[in-house]
Amino acid sequence: MMLRININEALESLSSAKQRTVLALIGIIIGIGSVIGMISIGEIVKNQALKQFEDMGINIITVSKDYDSPNKMVTFPLSGTLALGKHVPGIASVAPYIVSGTQFSHGSKNAFIDMLGVTQSFFDICKLTVREGRLISDLDSYRYFCIIGSDFADSLQKSGTKNVLGSDFKFGKRIYTVIGVINKVSEGGGMLPGGLNKGVITHITTASRSFEERGINTFLARLKKIQPVPVLQRELNHYFGAKQRGLTIKVSTAEQLIEGMGKQMRLFTLLLGAIGSISLIVGGVGVMNVMLVSVTERRKEIGIRRALGAQQSDIQSQFIIESVTLCLAGGIIGILLGITVSYIFAYFAKWDFIVSYAAILLGVGVSTAVGVFSGFYPAREAARVDPITALRGE
Repeated sequence: MMLRININEALESLSSAKQRTVLALIGIIIGIGSVIGMISIGEIVKNQALKQFEDMGINIITVSKDYDSPNKMVTFPLSGTLALGKHVPGIASVAPYIVSGTQFSHGSKNAFIDMLGVTQSFFDICKLTVREGRLISDLDSYRYFCIIGSDFADSLQKSGTKNVLGSDFKFGKRIYTVIGVINKVSEGGGMLPGGLNKGVITHITTASRSFEERGINTFLARLKKIQPVPVLQRELNHYFGAKQRGLTIKVSTAEQLIEGMGKQMRLFTLLLGAIGSISLIVGGVGVMNVMLVSVTERRKEIGIRRALGAQQSDIQSQFIIESVTLCLAGGIIGILLGITVSYIFAYFAKWDFIVSYAAILLGVGVSTAVGVFSGFYPAREAARVDPITALRGE
């Protein structure tokens, strides 16, 4: 009953000083909104990266050349890499690839894009699907066929190319025929090479003819079952060491990348929280200022309450409740603002929108804590007001 009375009085007091209340609310809203928005965006980015791992499967590994190898010029042999599944029992399939930047020329349009040379198994391991046309197969060896990313195809159509499929384009010094367009893929992280949506893919044998860097430094592999990294690394080093003297390898698993990404996201969340805390401190100072002014303006009211028998604890709890009410109102608006900002981010990035309930609880808890902290000192000053001096002063 007493709590309800104090809350009603707090609302009346805050509404009587609308300008000061609004200015104090702005600080709390910006502080809570920035914390909620930043944490939620971090969760959206994390969810998008994890989604790619789920799409591909966690039994995918990336094997790359160790650049600290004694022989830095040695690379993975194509035939030996393709035969890996026959000699290492845990490997189900492999997908070697090479990447190179190349100049794209078409009419007045010139751009520098990524071009990949892959084998047919690359599409199966990465779970890439075709939007139109067909994918590159091993029957396309040494033929100047290519498939392009969905963003690249869309940009060509916007620039006036009506029929992308079957058209010839110049990449570097060679002319390639487009035989397919792949569906848009998530590029929020994971095991996929970057730039697929805006890039070009051809067969690895064709790429080895035209790329300046023709060696295979990396390949993907699908495991039959999850194995410890040291065991895989030992088996692969033994296999490739017998074929290419001085070649040592590094193995990256989906689990390792997920764990590393989790650590980065936690640091990212702490950083965002620290940035948002600056706004919260400013908002808390604003609330404290409003409460101190309120104590000064209401000295007569405090004196009358004390003269009628109100205890210091009653006066103190009244002003703390007023401060908490102000901060909770700002916190709720800030939470809505943060969720709206994160939704807009997800909408334009075309990513899945998720609400971080932990962030919402954090926002409510922080706004309450700021209310108590900012209201404690003014409430203590109000409770210590001498009723006789307060009444005489009026």
